[in-house]
Amino acid sequence: MSKQVVGRIHSTENFGTVDGPGVRFIIFTQGCQMRCQFCHNPDTWKIGGGREVTADEMIEEALKYRSYWGAEGGITVSGGEPLLQLDFLLDLFKKAKKEGIHTTIDTCGKPFTRREPFFSKFEELMQYTDLLLFDIKHIDSDGHRELTSHPNENILEMAQYLSDINQPVWIRHVLVPQRTDYDEYLIRLDAFIKTLNNVDKVEVLPYHTMGIYKWQELGLDYPLEGINPPAQERVKNAQQLLHVDDYKGYQTRVWS
Repeated sequence: MSKQVVGRIHSTENFGTVDGPGVRFIIFTQGCQMRCQFCHNPDTWKIGGGREVTADEMIEEALKYRSYWGAEGGITVSGGEPLLQLDFLLDLFKKAKKEGIHTTIDTCGKPFTRREPFFSKFEELMQYTDLLLFDIKHIDSDGHRELTSHPNENILEMAQYLSDINQPVWIRHVLVPQRTDYDEYLIRLDAFIKTLNNVDKVEVLPYHTMGIYKWQELGLDYPLEGINPPAQERVKNAQQLLHVDDYKGYQTRVWS
């Protein structure tokens, strides 16, 4: 008897409405390499922490809420960073598709590489993935490094690869004053998005401070101390510069 694949998760949400189409069962995986200055879930960073689960357990739990999903809902795997657990994702999504469940991954793309064994597993995973919510944190690599502690070249390479295989994505961008909220960067991001042929939606997610208490509980210094959420006119400016209305399914919402 083969050993079951085990994933490590932080938590689940039964009635998610902002992480993909329709009402969704959301699995928050444990572990992330990025150190985003605006992160509102730093408790998901630790790799190797969290709760061990199998794909069968997650499918069984998710199916309890299927009657609420409607025609568009399904499962979203978020994080942490889901792509750090490719074997678990593959097992989960293969079993989800057997049940006819719509599958979505919310990712920052940081683990992406064309090296093996990652790339072959990622290629296979895309066969069972209906949608990616792709967070582009910063279009400028130096700015990305300041904001997340990592450059962005492989992340933009992943975006281009997804376009090449015509894998549907929603692009998400967190608008952070003094970090990403500059017209120059927004114009560059818009130009990059326009090179992609697989973008169904672009979302501007206004930075918020609701996760500061988690940094304090973990004894971490909050790097954006004193920086307030963007004013509504700056959010509208970003939406205009990123031409969000040009993409189907656009809706204004508050990041949560």
